[in-house]
Amino acid sequence: MKRREILKSLTLLPLAGGITATAAPLNNMLSAPAAGRDLFKELGIRTFINAAGNYTVMSGCLMPPEVMDAINAASKKFALVDDVQEKVGERIAQICHAEAALVSAGCWSALMLGMAGVLTGMDSKRVSQVPNLAGTGMKSEVILQKSHSMGYDHALTQAGVKLIKVETREEVEAAINENTAMLWFLNREVNVGKIKHQEWLELGKKYNLPTMIDIAADVPPVENLWKFNDMGFDLVVISGGKAMRGPQSAGILMGKKKYVDAARLSNNPRGGIGRGQKVNKEEVFGMYAALERFVNLDHKKEWEMWERKIAYIAGVIKSIPGVSTSTHIPATEDNKMPTLKVTWDPNKIKLTNVEMGERLRKGSPSVEVISWEAPNTLRCGMHVLEAGEEKIVASRLKEELLKASV
Repeated sequence: MKRREILKSLTLLPLAGGITATAAPLNNMLSAPAAGRDLFKELGIRTFINAAGNYTVMSGCLMPPEVMDAINAASKKFALVDDVQEKVGERIAQICHAEAALVSAGCWSALMLGMAGVLTGMDSKRVSQVPNLAGTGMKSEVILQKSHSMGYDHALTQAGVKLIKVETREEVEAAINENTAMLWFLNREVNVGKIKHQEWLELGKKYNLPTMIDIAADVPPVENLWKFNDMGFDLVVISGGKAMRGPQSAGILMGKKKYVDAARLSNNPRGGIGRGQKVNKEEVFGMYAALERFVNLDHKKEWEMWERKIAYIAGVIKSIPGVSTSTHIPATEDNKMPTLKVTWDPNKIKLTNVEMGERLRKGSPSVEVISWEAPNTLRCGMHVLEAGEEKIVASRLKEELLKASV
């Protein structure tokens, strides 16, 4: 959660350039944006080169042309949201080896809707009662491992359930009772939990309990899109605006048809718990286009491109006295892509990691890096850099490291 606190602080920075003290004439402020108009510049909003990652606070990702083409085309015609969700859901399900799927308002929404679907089934009365479960006859507890409780599980509680946190198989079996609705698994923490995928699924089958897995940022590898459906999880949820580069406000809920169909009853455009989490037709089509594009990418070529960017930046800065570089791949299952790790000797470079992050952020051009993990260390994510931006990042890193050299 420390990372989130640091990232949250970024939003409190003054807007680069500020907003002019003299407001524009009212008629100009109300005019329709012209083609090519730079609203970031006009409104004084800081933009930056993202060498950090697909963080929500940093606006996720930049959507590629294929995704924007789908969004723009969808904006020119009317269609029923249900029809769009049904047809797109069928295609997503085929691609991901699921029985059914729907596009949600991000992964958090997918978690909440999936939970609601498990609780209510196709009972419309129960749909109207969520999240007030007391006295309804609905089950009200979800079991998860303590190490998997990272804040994301709070999305489940929005459907009214209580979280029961355990560590061992014995504790799971002791916790299961007539109120247990589901077993929930956070894939990014699989390496620290005592119970792994197959054993978790075995427990679900033994006690006839549905299982849900959160794989929010766990592609690549691309195979993860269908791995957990094939493995037997009843529901799988994923973010759309990370490595797949779909709309940041979109996600996918997929899995067994009976649960996905039930989740639809709580979703927009109906009046259930998900009514306020709208996904418009443009986002649904954009998510579908992003998924198709991602599945068809040459992922080996992508990885090699990231490695070339790492090599370029490292080549520019590694000769600076006291600086060392290495390729780092996260140990967790999320964001498993190569990043550049830069470390420096504090006796030769008088700059903390936080100070380095600030200097890069406030310089020109502004650059965001991962500067909150360890002393005298930063990391640069390659997967969010646009073509040629590695040269700018290398130049800015070199500039700041040399300024601080003694």
